[in-house]
Amino acid sequence: MPTFNREISLTLGGEAGQGIQTIEYLLVNLFKAAGYQVYATKEYMSRVRGGSNSTTLRVGEKTLAAPCDRIDLLIPLDKDSLSHLKNRISPQTLIIGDKTLLGEDYPVIDVPWGKLASQAGAGILANTVATAFICGMMELNEDLLNKFLAAYFDRKTPEIVEQNLNAAKIGLEWGHKIASEREIKIVIQPQPQVKGQILLNGAEAIALGAVAGGCNFVSAYPMTPSTGIFTTLAQNAEKLGLAVEQAEDEISAVNMALGAWYAGARALVPTSGGGFALMVEGISLSGMLETPLVISLGQRPGPATGLPTRTEQADLEFALYAGHGEFPRIILAPGTLQEAFTLSAKAFNLADKCQSPVIILSDQYFVDAYYNIEKPDLAQLKPEYHLIKTASDYRRYALTEDGLSPRGIPGYGEGLVCVDSDEHDETGHITEDMEVRSRMVEKRLKKLEAMKDEAISPTLLGGDDYRNLVIAWGSNYQVVKEALEGLNLKDTAFLHFSQLHPLHRETAKFLSKAKKLILLENNATGQFGKLLQLETGIKIENRILKYNGLPFTVEEVTESLKSLLEGGLE
Repeated sequence: MPTFNREISLTLGGEAGQGIQTIEYLLVNLFKAAGYQVYATKEYMSRVRGGSNSTTLRVGEKTLAAPCDRIDLLIPLDKDSLSHLKNRISPQTLIIGDKTLLGEDYPVIDVPWGKLASQAGAGILANTVATAFICGMMELNEDLLNKFLAAYFDRKTPEIVEQNLNAAKIGLEWGHKIASEREIKIVIQPQPQVKGQILLNGAEAIALGAVAGGCNFVSAYPMTPSTGIFTTLAQNAEKLGLAVEQAEDEISAVNMALGAWYAGARALVPTSGGGFALMVEGISLSGMLETPLVISLGQRPGPATGLPTRTEQADLEFALYAGHGEFPRIILAPGTLQEAFTLSAKAFNLADKCQSPVIILSDQYFVDAYYNIEKPDLAQLKPEYHLIKTASDYRRYALTEDGLSPRGIPGYGEGLVCVDSDEHDETGHITEDMEVRSRMVEKRLKKLEAMKDEAISPTLLGGDDYRNLVIAWGSNYQVVKEALEGLNLKDTAFLHFSQLHPLHRETAKFLSKAKKLILLENNATGQFGKLLQLETGIKIENRILKYNGLPFTVEEVTESLKSLLEGGLE
């Protein structure tokens, strides 16, 4: 009699076009509405039809925010799912599907999805049947399911709504039936705090954080995995007061954003590696004009098109050095959905204050992952504007002690706001005076010190008295946190960086305290480790690196840390 207490890991597999992502969306919202902690992540091929995709949901009583290898319940909608997921299938995995479709390679609990969908009115309803089947196994409220489906399909015809409600009824009945016949028990208690929480994925968190930071202009050329940020803002543009422009290419997108900032707007450019490559001249232009710019860079494996729907952390050095010439920039990399919201808002204040590019580094895994979080405190996220009303003798590039010239915008005051992509004097006019050139280079570089004053301290988990220190950045926060909580290692702490450049002034102090340092990154060369060595002189020998296009899982990190910290377990 299989019993799942307090948590269950569900995986659905199928080809593109079978509605796997629809099931994921329906289930995460239903589980959250029912009071459960829920987490979901997907992996998918770069195809409109065919291939083999999967989505994994963790549902439980405690906060869940990291991927796991374990599959408790697998629902494959095609035969290829079994071979695709074979490394994650264990003897304890319950496989539920159409036996005639799946064959005899694995023990399967027979549920004929296609036949049941046809009974409801159409084969396309198989995803609704599967959604309701899982709800039935987990004893979710039927009224909640029907209400949610009716709202989800509200824009469809009454006939389509009715068909989906019929499919849900059939799926619920079969879910109850299989759970009863096989004596499958899923014992997860709803948590009262979930009611006040919100459910987001990374793309939505970045998008809404940008709005909280005063973003009012978005220009982009769609590119996986950052398209979700763009579409979230476009779908809500009218009620949020946003101007949204789908540009003809990434070069246009970044230059539109620079023009918007010059005119006084706060602009965001969501993109990915290939699009960012086309924006490099625009980033350099931002450095010369000293015009703020915020770019959200969603990483995916390269070079070139690489694996366009997979994940990696291999664009750090690219973001750090993109652009010809020498000029400072800020690089942020949120580790949680809460940080995605707050750091995206902060990015606009930093760009405005430091008059420089700010790059928000995320990745496919991060922007596509869902979980529920506490509502952000909007009172702590007020836009900070650093604009002046210009006088008639205004000089856009006035030399100052900290390198930050008072920034004006056209039409706000009497002054002329003159900017130029060539080297310029204090008024903004072109010059080839070598002394002026030297002063302007030094002026721009001075801003790095102002950026360091604003740098975000890395987050230390595990206490100050540590001998071993695990180091990660960006999206790996949650997976390392859960792995270390499970291991309960002696004298081991976790240092997570959500600002990668410039580094916090105390970075070397954190590293030098440890007897053993372990670096974890989703790339092949340990890019952040190289940056840490460059800035602190400390080389990290122990490295856990992954670069096959998939994120780390809790089990992978757990086993790697066990191996590197052998003898350190309590």
